[in-house]
Amino acid sequence: MTAMTEVNVAQRSAQLLERAREVIPGGVNSPVRAFNSVGGTPRFMARGMGARLTDVDGCEYVDLVCSWGPMLLGHAHPGVEAAVIDACRRGSSFGTPTENEVLLAEEIVARTPVDQVRLVSSGTEATMSAIRLARGFTGRELIIKFAGCYHGHVDSLLAQAGSGLATLGIPGTPGVPEAATAATIVLPYNDVSAVEAAFVEYGDQIACLITEAAPGNMGVVPPAPGFNEFLAQICTRYGALFISDEVMTGFRASRQGQWGLDGATEGWRPDLMTFGKVMGGGFPAAAFGGRADVMAMLAPLGPVYQAGTLSGNPVASAAGLATLRLADDAVYERVAQVSEAIAAGAEAALTSASVPHRVQRTGTMFSVFFTDQPVANYATAQTQSTGAFAAFFHSMLKQGVYLPPSAFECWFTSAAHSDGDVDRVLAALPSAAMAAAEAEGDAR
Repeated sequence: MTAMTEVNVAQRSAQLLERAREVIPGGVNSPVRAFNSVGGTPRFMARGMGARLTDVDGCEYVDLVCSWGPMLLGHAHPGVEAAVIDACRRGSSFGTPTENEVLLAEEIVARTPVDQVRLVSSGTEATMSAIRLARGFTGRELIIKFAGCYHGHVDSLLAQAGSGLATLGIPGTPGVPEAATAATIVLPYNDVSAVEAAFVEYGDQIACLITEAAPGNMGVVPPAPGFNEFLAQICTRYGALFISDEVMTGFRASRQGQWGLDGATEGWRPDLMTFGKVMGGGFPAAAFGGRADVMAMLAPLGPVYQAGTLSGNPVASAAGLATLRLADDAVYERVAQVSEAIAAGAEAALTSASVPHRVQRTGTMFSVFFTDQPVANYATAQTQSTGAFAAFFHSMLKQGVYLPPSAFECWFTSAAHSDGDVDRVLAALPSAAMAAAEAEGDAR
């Protein structure tokens, strides 16, 4: 697709947005999709195939969102498609146990340090349930989270919750009672001293500490060396549970998620973990799991109640199982190659255009911050130029590259990205960098 004007690119999308606003708040079913922070008209997609998306106006894009992470294999992968069709032919939901959910649970347990998992339907449900379980197991109420880490739209976790709220400029959210967040301690990420101080003061009241294994909801902010290990150790010392949220990084940062990049080598493991995105293969599926003695507190074995009509849905389980089984070492090698090439291209283009920036990575995940400071926490992430990003985003969009419409999100790649797809992205980057430079100059 050659460069186009906003008018002829998004005509049908604009019409659909107008209709959607009549029946859906803001016209979207998840806020970041609205393009509020970058301006312009959100694209309504009609189909996805491999690494490409096609919108309702017939415009094609190289996809660097990948449904915000799940499409590790690319869109409409034949193996996943076949598994889903086979499952659908046998029925979409039974409200009973099925073999698929057992097979998916076995696959997750085989790849990660958890003893058991409970399947649910969303990442929010997974983190909410893990926290409830931690409170039930410890008999304590307080929880610790980090500013900029997003763990779904759970009431108690929406304080300083990263990308969605940051993108929309919302510091907190109405509708969450003070009592819901009163038991939440929010600390700066990568700050060992702040964590130690919190445990010294409240140690015997803390049920759990929850963290993104490598934050991706303020952009990619890798944990400082040894930070996750320190969190696991201090939780053990004070009798709290360590919850590692791998909804985004699980089976995406590496075959074993972020834990495979640090926990497996450093010799520690979380008490509880949450998973989502890749393990659903593009369908609504998530999970939480952990130590057998903690998981035994869940009903029907124990007193902590958690349930869901569509938990372990046979179609979603089939999609997730096929995705994990197909995601072999060659898949992760290809995703890493693509990510490295595009990250390096962005670095080179922005450097050439003299645009302040930082490219940060963990495993196969990366993002670009429009700031010249190393980003180790949410406060620094918020110093970036969202205006420069918006100009960069729209230049890439007009050249046929679909980026996350937020400066606070990861860029995602897939094994389906061909050399031609990568070349198309690399060719678009220099003019996008120049657009960002002009926006920076105008801002000054």
